[in-house]
Amino acid sequence: MNKQGTFVAVATSILAMAAAGSASAAESGKFQIKAFATKVAVDGAITKVKVDQLRLPAGADTRAKDAWVPTVAAEYFFSPRVSVETICCVTQHDVRGSGPLNGAALVDNAEVIPATVTVKYHFPLSSGVKPYVGAGPAYFMVFGEKVGASARALGATKVGLSSELGAALQAGVDIPLPGKAVGLSIDVKRYFVDTTAQFRAGDRVVLETKHKLDPWVASAGVAWRF
Repeated sequence: MNKQGTFVAVATSILAMAAAGSASAAESGKFQIKAFATKVAVDGAITKVKVDQLRLPAGADTRAKDAWVPTVAAEYFFSPRVSVETICCVTQHDVRGSGPLNGAALVDNAEVIPATVTVKYHFPLSSGVKPYVGAGPAYFMVFGEKVGASARALGATKVGLSSELGAALQAGVDIPLPGKAVGLSIDVKRYFVDTTAQFRAGDRVVLETKHKLDPWVASAGVAWRF
């Protein structure tokens, strides 16, 4: 099964559990805010070359640099087991060459807002610990990207990375602290999203490549439930 098929299957299962949980809900209208330290590990590999007037060497590829960022998540509980969550963060990544282009500076300072909404299903344990899984859509808004020094040396004067719609799978656990209004939270997401990079020399497109982003996003922090 391809990654889109896997996402659909998991999302369908989660939504089915959500419907069942809502039907028997004894609790609703609860909010939770989380503050995280987050690592974003992006792929960035080339999956397709559409235009290549720069004549890239055979085997040339790219990788995006990882980033550490603060993240805030806001969550609403429809029931003790079902919630919906959105996150807020901005990550910045440079794109560097690999293979024959190893270390080449291609794109600098690409900013990404990973607008994400997930439906989550929780598994409350007797200790109060709540593991959960989730899935939902994500829209990666990319802006601020600049031509790296190596790409500029090859004649590129402008670069653009497309904003794209994708999907996210999620798993994590919330751990309450006894007698406290706060708890600990650990969260891992896997995104499935691509982008197209277009390099221009003046008004002429000299290189256009499609890239797999598919980042892993791992977060740890504190949660406030109210």
